[in-house]
Amino acid sequence: MLLALFAFQSGGADPRIGSWTLVSAQSTVTPANKLSITTEPTGTHVVMTGETHLDFTASTNGKPAPAPGNLGFNQIELHRVSKKEAEVREKKDGAPVAAVREKLSNDGAVLTSTTTSTGHTPVITVWTRTGGTKDPKDPFAGEWTQDLGKTRMQQGSSLKIEADGSGGVRFSSDYTYTARLDGKPYDMKGGRNDTVALALTDPRTVDATYRRDNQVSQKDRWQVSADGLQMTLTSTATLESGQHVTEKLVFKKQ
Repeated sequence: MLLALFAFQSGGADPRIGSWTLVSAQSTVTPANKLSITTEPTGTHVVMTGETHLDFTASTNGKPAPAPGNLGFNQIELHRVSKKEAEVREKKDGAPVAAVREKLSNDGAVLTSTTTSTGHTPVITVWTRTGGTKDPKDPFAGEWTQDLGKTRMQQGSSLKIEADGSGGVRFSSDYTYTARLDGKPYDMKGGRNDTVALALTDPRTVDATYRRDNQVSQKDRWQVSADGLQMTLTSTATLESGQHVTEKLVFKKQ
């Protein structure tokens, strides 16, 4: 019986093979990522906590301001493009690092940030207003919490999983790997994890266990519908920040 089970797990085909597009996302991170924007006599004070930490104060006139203690940059420029749009330019010793375009919804309840940097795909983050008094002079001011589900949908996600010709699969998304369904760890490129181990638990379900620094950091369950046209990913993960992420993502086959 055990031999038969092993043969099933290691010899079955990966039901995820194909190209997939994200169509719905239910995602939470605990504690939540927070953004605080306040107006002070010296300028706009911005503090971000959670997976990313930053703290700076700058005038909206676009003049460079020092931003010590921030990872990756030590200068900041804040440009007010319009009443509902602004741009933050991060620099390291005068050299550009990244640009963040901030755009408010018409009702001022949602803030969408798009971060661009050389050699990287733009990153979209969606924030919802969760506190603070609205300031008619600065509609960006307030307390904001990241909506991870809306962030996933705005960012968009597509997956391509194909047979590698030697009994394994090549997985391509914002991270990549080539692995077999044998429960053994395989190296990953990109993303926040080091290795992945795959197991076929039934003909339509693949379990994935990820490790970072030799510790289990994430567990995924991929379930493909009977008609093969829909795939549901249920995921739990621990970030390097110590935050916990739970997600249920649904993909449609292209």
